[in-house]
Amino acid sequence: MSSGGPDGLSCMEKTTHIDLGPAAARVARLAAGIGDERLGDPTPCPDYAVRELLAHLAGLSVAFRDAARKDFGPTTNTPPGSALPVLADDWRTALPKALEELAAAWREPGAWEGDTRAGGVDLPAAVMGRVALDELLIHGWDLARATGQEYDAGEEELAVSEELLTPADGSSGDEGFFGPVVRVPKDAPLLDRVIGLSGRHPDWHPDQAPA
Repeated sequence: MSSGGPDGLSCMEKTTHIDLGPAAARVARLAAGIGDERLGDPTPCPDYAVRELLAHLAGLSVAFRDAARKDFGPTTNTPPGSALPVLADDWRTALPKALEELAAAWREPGAWEGDTRAGGVDLPAAVMGRVALDELLIHGWDLARATGQEYDAGEEELAVSEELLTPADGSSGDEGFFGPVVRVPKDAPLLDRVIGLSGRHPDWHPDQAPA
């Protein structure tokens, strides 16, 4: 999770519940398709190989689960960039479990009420739930691209991310939620536009990563 946030978050301070289950299950399926030989491969996240990306997904799953529960402590208070994430030996069982718990926690009506915290950032819970979905969507795409797997995010999920990542004033500001926005044609597929807003090139390929 970025230590900052998109502009105009107040426009999303509505309590419409969103099911994070499909996005969480998608990440779990992608993770299950990764062999040990791919753990050192590059990803669209410059500082992360596949193993660090998986570790980051495990950590954010726990953090956003606890944010939904309003269970504050080290898991919700620690900024994600404070140290390079380390992949646990039991990640093949721990990550799917954490993803399931994340989705279940945000299915509780109270999760979307009041304020909460993740990554050391305080936000309205209705916004934090959308940030959690966006993290799963974007990092799921990262994982798919890095490991040569298909990615099939739903239109409704992508629309939530597009709203979250688009500046509230309608500008095409250079600094996005995850990094500098990558310009993508307005008639490009919604997935490509969302990926561009996240600071990634929709056509990223492992061969483009620095050696």
